[in-house]
Amino acid sequence: MKVYFHDNCFDGLASAAVFSEFYRNRFRNDAEFAYEGLAHRAGQLFLDVQFDGEENAIVDFKYSSNQRLTWWFDHHQSAFLSPEDESHFRADRSGKKFHDPTYRSCTKFIAHMVRQHFGFDPGRLSELIHWADIIDGALFPDARAAVELGEPAMKLMMVIEGIRDPKCSRRLIEAFQQHSLSEIMALDWVQSAFRPLYDRHLQSIDIIRAHAQYGRGTVYFDISEHDDMEGYNKFIPYYLYPEAVYCIGVSRSSFRSKISVGSNPWSVRPRTHNLAALCERHGGGGHPVVGAISFAPEELPRARLVAGEIAQELRNGF
Repeated sequence: MKVYFHDNCFDGLASAAVFSEFYRNRFRNDAEFAYEGLAHRAGQLFLDVQFDGEENAIVDFKYSSNQRLTWWFDHHQSAFLSPEDESHFRADRSGKKFHDPTYRSCTKFIAHMVRQHFGFDPGRLSELIHWADIIDGALFPDARAAVELGEPAMKLMMVIEGIRDPKCSRRLIEAFQQHSLSEIMALDWVQSAFRPLYDRHLQSIDIIRAHAQYGRGTVYFDISEHDDMEGYNKFIPYYLYPEAVYCIGVSRSSFRSKISVGSNPWSVRPRTHNLAALCERHGGGGHPVVGAISFAPEELPRARLVAGEIAQELRNGF
């Protein structure tokens, strides 16, 4: 079983763990699992994806009409790359492909679907399912809880978003199926990954503070000149500017220039824009409350231009 998951995302890795637990217990307890992370980028997202398992699953990522795709679970509004892909999904009668954008996390969506359609109880992973829903749904009591990382799940979120070694992601998916979150955080190799990432997290607060511009309910910052800052904690802008309703950030990694567009979960002023729809206009997508757009690394000037236009559009609403 080859499981493709949203890489560097707590919900993505948790989804892979819950699906694997379900498949092993409900279908084949002798199945061998292989995992491969998928990331949003410019161009064809599945161009170099082999779908080389005897069975292949995608969790918490866009749909593929490849005939070798066996299982699919996603909860994003922007789940389809084209109308043709959506039609392909609608015509599927396998009973193994599921989509519902009303769920906050794909992990909880998978847990509900496998219980409803296959009679499988994923209760052994209830802690993981609970925290995936909190993290992906931004259900923290306040920005301080989201940024100061007091809970083991929050520390693991930072590790997942910061590591770039596929072997570490695979080890975490396997650990999620075997240990509690506090037990995983106590593992020597996880602590070794955590400590430098935590130091970088503290530095990233200062970097974002130095580059942020706030006006008319919207924070804008461009940290693309800082190496590998893409995995910053997305709640930092609201920690620094609790009065903000929206945030637009520009960052760059080795494989993309990225615009992140978010809304403040704790804002006393209501969100008036569907951010997934806004990002879709520029080739991105996401959820109504958070979205992103990916460009090629060399398209950073275009990313900055689009980010500025989005910031202006959001500020015009105030």
